[in-house]
Order: sequence, then C-alpha cells, then structure tokens
Amino acid sequence: MTTVLATTGLSVHFGGVRAVDQVDVVVEEGQLVGLIGPNGAGKTTFVDAITGFVRYTGHAELDGRDLEGLPPHARARRGLARTWQSTELFDDLTVRENLMVAAERPPWLSLAAELVGRPAGDDAATDEVLELLELGSLADAMPSELTQGQRKLVGVARAVAMQPRLLCLDEPAAGLDTRESGELGRQLRQIADAGTATLLIDHDMGLVLTICDRIVVLEFGKVIASGPPDEVRRNPLVVKAYLGGAQAVDPGTAFEERQAGEVSA
Repeated sequence: MTTVLATTGLSVHFGGVRAVDQVDVVVEEGQLVGLIGPNGAGKTTFVDAITGFVRYTGHAELDGRDLEGLPPHARARRGLARTWQSTELFDDLTVRENLMVAAERPPWLSLAAELVGRPAGDDAATDEVLELLELGSLADAMPSELTQGQRKLVGVARAVAMQPRLLCLDEPAAGLDTRESGELGRQLRQIADAGTATLLIDHDMGLVLTICDRIVVLEFGKVIASGPPDEVRRNPLVVKAYLGGAQAVDPGTAFEERQAGEVSA
C-alpha cells in the first residue's frame, strides 16, 4: 500500500508543556486510522501540527514529501484537508454550493464564476461527493434546514470535495445520538473504501473501534498503544487511560448494545 501520511518523532511544545511527544503515525492509502485518547491527550494538537497551525519538531511527510515550513494553505493544496470540532457551514449557500466552494477549479474558471455570481467549484467533483455520501436529496437544502447529523456530514463532504490525499476529521460524531453516529460511521467507512486516506479523532470509542483499520492511542501526548482495533480494545494501558483500571473490557460491544437498545426503543 502507498503511504500517504508519515510522522516521525513529531512533538509540540507550549512553553514547558509537551503537548505531543515523539509521535509516529502512518496512514496508508484507503486506510481509516483512528486517533483516540482522553481529553487533553494531544489529539487535536497533533492534527493542528500536521496541517500547519502549530509549530512542531520532528518530521511529517505527505506522499513522501516533507511538510516542514509550509503554511496551512500550501499543505491544503498538497492534499491535506481537515474538519474542525465546530461545523461551520456557509449558511447563505445550499448544500451543493457549500461543496462547490471547496471543490478545486482552475484559476481562470474560478474568476469567471465569481464574475457571474456563482460559487467557484467543480460540478463533477461535487456530484461525486453528493453521490458517495448519499446527500443528493439534500443538495438544494439550506444549512438551516438540516439536522445536526446532516450538518456534520455536509462538513465532512465539503472536505472530501477538495479531493484530498489525507482527510483529517476532528470529532465529527460529537453531539450526535447513537443512530446518527452509526450512520456517520458507515459514511466515513465508504470514504476510506473509495480510496481516501483518513485520520479520525473521536471520543466515541465504540464508533472508532468498529470502523477503523488501525488505531493510535495517545495519553499525555505520548503513544501508549497502536494496532488493529481488536488488539487496542484489550490493551490494559488503554483501559487504564480511559477507566482508571486494568480490567479488560470490550468498548465495541458496549457500542453495539447501545445501538440495539435504541432500535428496540
């Protein structure tokens, strides 16, 4: 498989605080990799670092090319796309237009679109994303007409419309109920299966353990576990980090039980 993202010894310091400490992460093409950990573990800071929003030491490469010194917009042009914990859509644009703004266009075509008052964007790329994420029926809806779960999905779709090499998602399931979270998980799996390397941060352990190919666990900025979900979910260090004890648990089973309970309710 082709390696899309590779970090080696990546660290972030804020004064005397080491928020991210010697973190190695690899995401390959078509992989969905989960980045999890308790609050304050350094997950978002790691994504801020690789996307150019905070300074770091160590190395980060995208498709084998060093990202050192590149500002966020240059990294985005190379294929690094991300979402934020707060989903902010353009409320005066339809869902389709929100995606079109993100889709890449040649400069002269963008200028022409702006002159006639249309959002610049790639219609073909937009249609592909609408179909992939099953948003076609909402294409002409305004953001104010969407549910929270739909807004989250449109935020993800807007990042996908950039046709990224690596898609970084920061807590896309936050605020969703179990049904919405499960549906979002299915859509995120489709994105990865379509070939987009994806790095997912989320606090829903059940969701992450269910849909990810590999999981990296951070605590106090350091990697304490890394591997397939079945290994990580039973790792005593992971259980201790989340629950304060070393008793083996299966968070994925708890997630499935919650889903079954909601369906039967």
